[in-house]
Amino acid sequence: MTDGVDVRTAAGEFDRGAVAEVESAAEDEREQVLSRFPLEQWAELPLERYALGQATPPGSGSTYCRLMEFGTPRLGSIKGGSAAKHIMYHHVSGEWRLAAPLRGMEPQDAWAELRGQFVQAFDAAAAEDFEAIDDLEVLRFGPTLVTKSLATYFPQHFLPIYAGEHLRRFVTLLGGSAQGDAPAWRNNRRLLELVRSRAEFEGWSGREVMHLLYARFDPRPRQRTIWKIAPGERGRLWDECREDGVIRVGWEEVGDLGLYQSDTDLKQALDAHWPRKSGGSLALARRLLAFRDLEEGDRIVANRGMDEVLATGTVSGSYRFAPDRPEYQHAVPVDWDVSHAQKLAEPRQWRSTFAKVDPAFFARLTAHQPGPDAHTNHAPQTTPVALPEDVQDVLDALKRKGQVILHGPPGTGKTRLALGAALALADRAALLGAGPGQRAEAHAEMLSGDRIRMVTFHPSYGYEDFVEGFKPDPSATGPGLTLALTDGLFHTLCGRAAAHPDETFLLVVDEINRGDLPRIFGELITLLELDKRNLPVALPVSKRRFSVPPNVRIIGTMNTADRSISHLDAAVRRRFAFLHVGPDSDAVSGTVGPLDLAAFFDALNTRITHHLDADHQIGHAYLMRDGEPIAAEEDLAAAFHHEVIPLLEDYCLGRADLLHRILGDLVDADTGRPVTMSPQDLADALATEFTSGTPGPDA
Repeated sequence: MTDGVDVRTAAGEFDRGAVAEVESAAEDEREQVLSRFPLEQWAELPLERYALGQATPPGSGSTYCRLMEFGTPRLGSIKGGSAAKHIMYHHVSGEWRLAAPLRGMEPQDAWAELRGQFVQAFDAAAAEDFEAIDDLEVLRFGPTLVTKSLATYFPQHFLPIYAGEHLRRFVTLLGGSAQGDAPAWRNNRRLLELVRSRAEFEGWSGREVMHLLYARFDPRPRQRTIWKIAPGERGRLWDECREDGVIRVGWEEVGDLGLYQSDTDLKQALDAHWPRKSGGSLALARRLLAFRDLEEGDRIVANRGMDEVLATGTVSGSYRFAPDRPEYQHAVPVDWDVSHAQKLAEPRQWRSTFAKVDPAFFARLTAHQPGPDAHTNHAPQTTPVALPEDVQDVLDALKRKGQVILHGPPGTGKTRLALGAALALADRAALLGAGPGQRAEAHAEMLSGDRIRMVTFHPSYGYEDFVEGFKPDPSATGPGLTLALTDGLFHTLCGRAAAHPDETFLLVVDEINRGDLPRIFGELITLLELDKRNLPVALPVSKRRFSVPPNVRIIGTMNTADRSISHLDAAVRRRFAFLHVGPDSDAVSGTVGPLDLAAFFDALNTRITHHLDADHQIGHAYLMRDGEPIAAEEDLAAAFHHEVIPLLEDYCLGRADLLHRILGDLVDADTGRPVTMSPQDLADALATEFTSGTPGPDA
């Protein structure tokens, strides 16, 4: 964030007149809510006019919840996530989904309780008894909807900002102290008090304040995943999508995506309509929810096949479901830029409707830079490359905590991610999208410098290697063994960091859980906390004074198949942030003969999770070669027989029955050994065992 001076400067530079048109449109939306749902009628409002997921009475228009989430964007957004934010809603399964305090009640009884608390909240706001709202337990389960409702009916008392995290950050920005456990409406009131106390906001409307804060101090992630989304098979819906300013996808049989609370919830609906063995639809469920949760300003790419970009787009509105259309009922508004349309020199791994787009490739695509991916004749540009979302998450955790552990199953790219974050810290983010060879050279060059070091912990690694200790002196010429006090790796790095306080120094610890961490860190574990940096201690061996500078960061990687987080020393756990790095089926999007590689990968991991646990899944690296998904049947056979099966046999500890439950007919029922077959037959057998069923639409 920034300090108060920056806020005053930003307010002075902000063009309030530029948002006048938006202000007027927002007021029109507010009047629409007031006219259709007057305050005085709330006490008798019927359930069918409130809740999502049901047919509304003829002529009544959309429900209150739909109007507030999808029909009033200029009043402030509450989109994203499932319909659970509305406290109760009618699920596509036919069930009523209720917040915890209402569970077990009949729908009408639950609605009477919820409606009564809304009325109490409105009465309290009208009487300016704002503390009374905090006592309404049911409303706490829909803080964004409730806060938007209060701001709509009582704009003089609330700002049009509803997300709890945004409110906390804005309160801190203006010099206040936000309560982490307070409901959103309370922090909203706190923010309004701070705004009214500042001279630079005198005469401003709440919406003007909202526009300034998001324009200049946006707390949302700087870079989200860029998605490639195919507009129908072979782009057959492209003309319609371009003209309507949307991107559409199918799977309309599952109904409104806003009614699903989790990927598992949606997966069950997908499996009911398109049965796939062993959970191959989980990845599709996650992609559909990511599509639903696209936010205004997110970037997407529309494609036809694997070698043609139709356009790039910027999301301009919220997801909407159009049940009256015969097909492709899920849509997100998009502003299209067809100037980026082009044929690609090298086909991409875009064999499904959804795929993640590398930010470096997207930067070249939108800048029309020449490179290995596209035919262009434009001069190179030096447009800054946005960081991938996972790298940004690591940097944010380092900034917040000082050190982070990347944990997950083997082969998920934990070390690669750690080195990617190191490249970003070394101001070499442009190389994150480079090929394997160029990236490896960059890693080697980076680690040969003074700012970033890498070490692998193991059972013999100790305090004397990490901090200090007496070690044999190879330069001694006298008889016998001579010991000399030697600085360890971390001690040396901290010394360099202290001498260059304006630069960030990083230690990457691979396999951090294989070392005895309390023994390795010793008393320095206390000094890792950011508020204890520069706090001196006397080292027990040399008695020298030592401190950890504030510009030192640590990234550790941890294979959870070897040892789970729960086995780490509690003092160590408290001082590290933990980021899970899981299997990524998008990384192996492709086909090998008849086998959909991503579907096989998801289905295999679903079985492993069911019969073992999530920590023993396999990572996508097992099915990749040179940074790309396996494409040849021979490579698939080598990876499966020489890497995947030995790993699973080790996990199953000699239990042939357990291995058989995971691999099915790929294990001989009599011998308990994996069957042997040709590479060509293996691809077909894996497809039969793991991905049979009706797949989703192709790109």
